Amino acid sequence: MKQKQMKRVCLLIAGILFLLLFFSFSGIKKTKLLDTDGRNFEKAEVTKVISGNLSNSGSGKQTVELKLLSGDHKGKTIQATSSQSYLFGAKCKKGMKVIAIVNESNGELVASVYSVNRGPMVWLMAAIFVAIVVAVGGRKGISSILSLIFTMLCIFFIFLPMIYKGISPILAAVLVVAFTTVVTMCMVDGITKKSVAAMLGTIIGVVFSGAFALIFGQVTSITGYNVSDIENLVYVGEMTDIKIGELLFAGILIASLGAVMDVGMSIASTLNELKEQNPQVMLKELFQSGMNVGRDMMETMTNTLILAFTGGSINTLVFIFAYNYEYQQVINMYSVGIEIMQGLSSSLGVIMAVPVTSWIAAFLYSKNQK
Repeated sequence: MKQKQMKRVCLLIAGILFLLLFFSFSGIKKTKLLDTDGRNFEKAEVTKVISGNLSNSGSGKQTVELKLLSGDHKGKTIQATSSQSYLFGAKCKKGMKVIAIVNESNGELVASVYSVNRGPMVWLMAAIFVAIVVAVGGRKGISSILSLIFTMLCIFFIFLPMIYKGISPILAAVLVVAFTTVVTMCMVDGITKKSVAAMLGTIIGVVFSGAFALIFGQVTSITGYNVSDIENLVYVGEMTDIKIGELLFAGILIASLGAVMDVGMSIASTLNELKEQNPQVMLKELFQSGMNVGRDMMETMTNTLILAFTGGSINTLVFIFAYNYEYQQVINMYSVGIEIMQGLSSSLGVIMAVPVTSWIAAFLYSKNQK
């Protein structure tokens, strides 16, 4: 079977498997956690600012007139309040497009401004991103966008429904990571020795990452119940079958996938190029070359991961610095411990992917060599 035909067959099988999983976990009857009857989020336009007491910083409260642009009451003009704050509301001006919370009770409408309607701009920025990726990457760029879309579909329509039905989040994360890795590699390169080496190296590297996180949590007494918003999560866990305690470690598995996959494919691709340029190169030489390339990648990729998790906790770091926390206080904070665990676990996944991918690729490329 030709490579293109094999690639199409593999993607077809992956598509069928995705649909089977999708329909298996679709149609979930969700537990009602909040009474939202009669409440809708609708698009609207500010037609008039009636009154307001905004401060110089923009905070305060306004009374505005809105024309609804969506929903059952589309075209109707209603009065609404807008409490401008850092997280909700908007500094309304005439002609501004906003999102309004519309509550209907006994035939009467009560509305408030939720936020600026930023949805169109979000999609515009996403479209610009896609256009740049395709322009720079060509067909490979298209494949990368498709694989990204597929990964997000797997997370939203397979991973989340699986854990909602009570399946272990860690097990669900491992399955989704393996599935998305195989499909992504097939999209990029089809079924070749290079893609197989990258697949196995990525999956094993991510498993190492998850195992290290579990060990780290055990020895430091950090669990999935030590995260922020745990009160809300516990309520969700009590009302549903979601295993809240495993969410932290499942998130680490998913977070490390992208970096580990990058390392796995880069090493497998490099060794494949070396083999094509020198068919007589031996397994030991290929493995050593893979290790050399991997060590160079480790220096930058590990730094990238640590900085990424540091950036995600920048608010905590500002508090620590501004309030001059003591060392014993900082090192024993749950938030700090979790960030360290996430950074080290993801970095370890990258590190372990280097020798694993190097050995698998070297073995496959020299398998029939005397």
